[in-house]
Amino acid sequence: MADTHADNSALSGKPLSHAIWAEDGRELAEFYAAALGAQVSEPYRDEDGNPAAFPVWVGDMMYVFWSATSFKAPTWPQDELAFHMDIGFDDVEAAEKRLLGLGATKPAHQPGGDHWTVLLDPSGQPFCISSTR
Repeated sequence: MADTHADNSALSGKPLSHAIWAEDGRELAEFYAAALGAQVSEPYRDEDGNPAAFPVWVGDMMYVFWSATSFKAPTWPQDELAFHMDIGFDDVEAAEKRLLGLGATKPAHQPGGDHWTVLLDPSGQPFCISSTR
């Protein structure tokens, strides 16, 4: 029987980026860049030369916020989510206030109890904040 745990490092992938769709990719990139203490990099352009995707680097990970004209925010918590972002902060209370000031909103449904808080980003997509401690 073949060893399924053999060294496949040459065949193993490493995540390089996460792509997140929104009606306004630039607006969402600016929100998450501020939330994550990063900056929006030079945008990727579509086939007509218009800015369409806005990268934000956090360490070795790139988040790409794509402007999608057909984007529709999920109706949360009714809709299942394909994915969402979790962000840790040393001071969650201060972070929540700052994120609300940046354009996030706080839905009434909070399933995390004392463990995490759900917020909606400016595009209406849920993300969670919790303590790094």
